[in-house]
Amino acid sequence: MTNPDTKTLVEQFFQIKAPFASFRPFQSGAYRSTTPVPSPSTVYGLLLNIAGIEQRAELHNPVTQIKEDIPKIEIAIAQVYQSEIAILTQQLHQYPVGNSGKELAEKTYGSKYWIAPVRREVLVNLNLVIGIKTEQWLCDRILQGLNGELDEPRYGLPFAGDNNFFFDSIEPINSPPMARWYSPLKQDNHPPERGYCRLTVWIDRADNSNTKIAVFAPSSFCLYPPKSAWIQLPIAVENAGNKY
Repeated sequence: MTNPDTKTLVEQFFQIKAPFASFRPFQSGAYRSTTPVPSPSTVYGLLLNIAGIEQRAELHNPVTQIKEDIPKIEIAIAQVYQSEIAILTQQLHQYPVGNSGKELAEKTYGSKYWIAPVRREVLVNLNLVIGIKTEQWLCDRILQGLNGELDEPRYGLPFAGDNNFFFDSIEPINSPPMARWYSPLKQDNHPPERGYCRLTVWIDRADNSNTKIAVFAPSSFCLYPPKSAWIQLPIAVENAGNKY
């Protein structure tokens, strides 16, 4: 039997554009920020969605978990240029726990009574490059999904972080343009630089304490991702602590 880690991998790049996008880390409160680029786990889910590959395990469990037999992909993420950040103000309807705030219900005469204003960051004019290294069959399947050639149902639509933001285009390209590639930060004395962010590498839905998050830093503009920018997913939880 062939060791799957020794199989020949093919390389493919995609340029992704969206007028608006928002990639929110785990957070709560009245101010909801966005990371400048999607996390590796987000990009992995997007690619499987395009390829029509279900990554969710059985749905009858209280927590939707991830399958164990999903394919491996090496992913690199880059900004072609830095998106502007806009801030929106929105009313957030919350669901109180137990009888919290019930005295407010009488004052609203049946309307929603547990509402708070929040501010949300939104990326404007998103322009990304995504690089992948994976087996030929999966690369072909992703391209077929982009071309509308997969005759099977898929879960939802690809969206740019929030489900009301959609991509203008996801185009395969032969080679990447000049871009800044994001890599996990491993140098303790790395000089400050704009663009640092914390990105979710992998999510453990059964035990969120095993979710892996790392600080990423962008490279200088270059034509090809540095070796450190390639992230292999999925990762084994027991080994992830040595990497991130």
